[in-house]
Amino acid sequence: MTRKQVSTITALSIAAIALGFLASGRLWFRIDLSRNHAYTISPVSRNLYKEIPDQVRVTYYLSEKLSAIHPMPAEITGLLREYAAYAHGKIRVAVKDPAKARLEDVIEQFGIVPQQIQTIEKDQASIATVYTGITIEYLDEIETLPFVFSLDTLEYDLTSRIRAMVRGTVREIGVIVGDGAKQWEQDFNNLNQFLQLAGFRVRQIGAGDEIPDDVGALFVFGGVEELDEWALYRIDRYIQIGGRVLFAVDGVFVNSQGNLEARPLTDKGLLAMLASYGATVKSELALDRSALTIQYQTASRSGMRQVHLTRYPLWIGVLAENGNAKHPLTSRFGGLDLFWASPIELSPSGSVTAEPLFTTTGEAWLETKDFYANPEIPYMLEAEASSTKGKKVMGAVLTGAFSSHFAGRAKPEREGATETLPDMPASAKEARVIVIGDSDVASAFVQRRENFDFMAQVALYLSNDDDIINIRNRQSQAGRLDKITDETRRSAAMNTARIVNLGLVPLLVLAAGLFLRWRRSDKNKTRNNGANDGI
Repeated sequence: MTRKQVSTITALSIAAIALGFLASGRLWFRIDLSRNHAYTISPVSRNLYKEIPDQVRVTYYLSEKLSAIHPMPAEITGLLREYAAYAHGKIRVAVKDPAKARLEDVIEQFGIVPQQIQTIEKDQASIATVYTGITIEYLDEIETLPFVFSLDTLEYDLTSRIRAMVRGTVREIGVIVGDGAKQWEQDFNNLNQFLQLAGFRVRQIGAGDEIPDDVGALFVFGGVEELDEWALYRIDRYIQIGGRVLFAVDGVFVNSQGNLEARPLTDKGLLAMLASYGATVKSELALDRSALTIQYQTASRSGMRQVHLTRYPLWIGVLAENGNAKHPLTSRFGGLDLFWASPIELSPSGSVTAEPLFTTTGEAWLETKDFYANPEIPYMLEAEASSTKGKKVMGAVLTGAFSSHFAGRAKPEREGATETLPDMPASAKEARVIVIGDSDVASAFVQRRENFDFMAQVALYLSNDDDIINIRNRQSQAGRLDKITDETRRSAAMNTARIVNLGLVPLLVLAAGLFLRWRRSDKNKTRNNGANDGI
């Protein structure tokens, strides 16, 4: 056998071994050129096996028909295989076709329901029933992802659920709706569903009811004019024992169900308590050039109803670039929408630290008096624009051992109450407080997914899962189409786009065509000259 033959056989053997490892899933590599490395699992997921004492079984129930007509199942399968490759045997992944395995009834009991899709084969359209869901099994527990058809939050869903199952913990969010005119099931139904899909159990807590010490985090929506001292004492005590709370509150009331009349809210104690923590929600309204559109009706002289669509600076579109990139909660901030929101002034004391989470643009301004919210007369909205212009803090986080708002005061009493409020702890523990100057940040007003995604991020941050915050929603985002708020810059950008698309690109195509034609003519001329010389 020659040296060349030996080298060839050796190279082929090495390639065969490598291919065998790849096929077995024990050797894995992937070149990920996507933004945010959306197709590469993060270090926390790679090291998850260190937290798992017994094997976790992940089963992807996938209909073969769906995998044959769409590329997404292959991408999902690839991510699951990457999980298994890094798990050192602690996570076992299987892919099963429910129809072939005759498991339809079983998986539907787990919550994986069939989906109907339209298919076209041989010019014939038909409806196919398919499955694409995942179950996670650990010991005798089962968690279900009922419908999986995207990589957007898949790694987060897997890692967060596996960690909770292994630790034997229930991730629970308590919610207090402080405004009596709003109901959790109706006004916050989308947020409720979103939190549950993110793996959180939601517990409703009545204003003034006991807040269990083991609740992972607490969301408080509104309540400036309705939460009394009794209810505020409960919340303050929860913070004193190390609780973590989101406050989404307004400084100004706008009658969204009527004529948009606006007035400062009469504080019953909530705003004062937040101010004592170091976050003052101002009795002002913020407005911004980065604004959403509002649709409203007016009556003409003839009595006809006219529908108008206009920019409404009181509905602020917070841009991704105005998030705090240095904070883990907003390092991958996608922006969100605010409705009749109030600015926040930070003044922490003692061991408490405060950071802005997101702000308006520099083109924002305020209404500090003579509040006006009707879009019919736009110039009225800009009465204080020149004197109050500048960037405003709209969301902030405070961390530390907070001094009790009720320190040195007698416990509040409530008429008709048969119980006594518990004592405050001897010393305050490290706690977290997030304040957003808008009680509608996750209400029925919201049409944008980013708001609910941010609230899920808040739930993670407050629940102390800091290391998996940044793996959620790692897909690149398109962003806002109206990102440029300055009229001059927007006009310049539009003109540049027109010149490039309508002028430069066609000229380049024409020039390329002329060049290729010249090259072809030159080659033909050279070929003909050569033929003539030969004659």
